[in-house]
Amino acid sequence: MTLLADDSGLTQLAGEPAVAWQTPWDEISNVQLLRFARGMALFATIGGVRYCWRTVSRRDYDQLSNVVGAHGGLVVRQRRRAAAYAVVAVVLVASLAGGIAAWFSSGTSGAQEEASANAINLTLKDLPRTFFTTGVTSLETLFPPSTPAAVTTTTTGPVNAKFEKIIKAFDACMGVSNAKDRVYGKAGQVPVYQETSQFFTSKDFGGIQLASTAQYYSTPVKVEKDTAEMTKQPFGNCFVESQALILKTYAQGSAFSDTTTYRPKTYEKGWSRGGVTTLTLPNINRPLHLVMVEITSGHYEVTMGALVAKWPETKPFISNLVSTLLARMKSTSSAAA
Repeated sequence: MTLLADDSGLTQLAGEPAVAWQTPWDEISNVQLLRFARGMALFATIGGVRYCWRTVSRRDYDQLSNVVGAHGGLVVRQRRRAAAYAVVAVVLVASLAGGIAAWFSSGTSGAQEEASANAINLTLKDLPRTFFTTGVTSLETLFPPSTPAAVTTTTTGPVNAKFEKIIKAFDACMGVSNAKDRVYGKAGQVPVYQETSQFFTSKDFGGIQLASTAQYYSTPVKVEKDTAEMTKQPFGNCFVESQALILKTYAQGSAFSDTTTYRPKTYEKGWSRGGVTTLTLPNINRPLHLVMVEITSGHYEVTMGALVAKWPETKPFISNLVSTLLARMKSTSSAAA
């Protein structure tokens, strides 16, 4: 499969003999170019479907970023924490060639650490039988698809300027400079692997949606440094508010209110911090509560998020899930060490 990109649009060539699928830029929306530690990926929405083309090469990143930026796309680079811009309905692994780059499927390394990070995440087996997977949820904006490493936005362009405002608000809330911020800022470290769970939903608790992302870092010291920042008193509030701002900016959510910290009461000992805020989302005629929890242990950091209709009724359920994730992380970290 081959993808060609120029000023007129995208052309995909597939099959033998090759069949061309041409799409002009004015029919393409939410274009994002992501650069990873081990390659890059191009995301685009066409006809209401989300596509992704990936490669292990970054050879022509600068040239491609110019094309994407010229057509209002978002250019994304590495950072420690995944945040937004990845609403994926259908993912196609393809090859980008022609005037831009030679692209091919990056695949996976098969490393034990990558598999372990994936195994830490939430699964249907962790949830009551009333839960099932869903491909349509606003949480997709906060939990991007699995990648070899986390990503962040650059600081150029109108779309990136919006995200810069979110980062500045987080840094001000935390009372930390961007240079020292390890969550969104320049002090952040890129994980070796990042794996995201499926998205789960149920009518329990008046309606609930769940997801998690697990990150593996090369040394526990990196995790300890991140944990030190996240242990600061305002983190729970600041982090959930930053995530609510992302939903407001990129998923047409409302302003948030009634933000509170949330420290899960877990039966498994370990570190976790979180926050809860109230907001509304498109096509939902009642307020929802956004719950975000960070969990760390050994080589791993896990972000768990939930949209719930009833709070605090859901507290014990969320806390039990945090315990489940902690147990896996502690067991896996021991093996990784």
